[in-house]
Amino acid sequence: MKLPVQIVFRNCPQSSSIVSLVEKKAKQLERYFPRIMGCRVVIEVPHQHQHQGNLYRVFVDLTLPGNELVVGRNRMLHEAHQDVFVAIRDSFKAARRRLQDLVRKRRDQSKRFQKGATHGTIVRLFPEGYGFIEGQNGQEVYFHRNSVLNSEFDRLTVGAPVRFSEETGEEGPQASTVHLAGSEDKHLCG
Repeated sequence: MKLPVQIVFRNCPQSSSIVSLVEKKAKQLERYFPRIMGCRVVIEVPHQHQHQGNLYRVFVDLTLPGNELVVGRNRMLHEAHQDVFVAIRDSFKAARRRLQDLVRKRRDQSKRFQKGATHGTIVRLFPEGYGFIEGQNGQEVYFHRNSVLNSEFDRLTVGAPVRFSEETGEEGPQASTVHLAGSEDKHLCG
């Protein structure tokens, strides 16, 4: 993880055992997605006037390249969440499942992309976050930073070989996905 885990306590006391558990659980998430940039965890006890006992809500906010993933356990009447450790466990399980789904989705997207991709070369790049690819047919195709898979826009250079999927945009051909040639398998898990 590039940034330290941020832990926020709302309406509940902070404890070193909770901090240790959250840091451990956050570190374990890197097994499923090694390029997590940051993790923010909010542990709170909402104000409840009619319910006895403290029911904890735990939100896990993960910053990923090109994505943000937020998981929150909102089941206020789940009695097991009177134990903060159970609420933390459940939220991190949900975060793990969402990360696994994201990795599966990216792998599937990459596999589909590899089947229908066209080869080309970057001919122009602009610091505002877009550029143009010259396709095999000599036609220039526009692309935006968000179209570049695996958040690799900053690695692109003029003359770099790429693979791309083309679609018709409002102002002509544009690339819906762009992949730096030669990096197909390096970043499938992140």
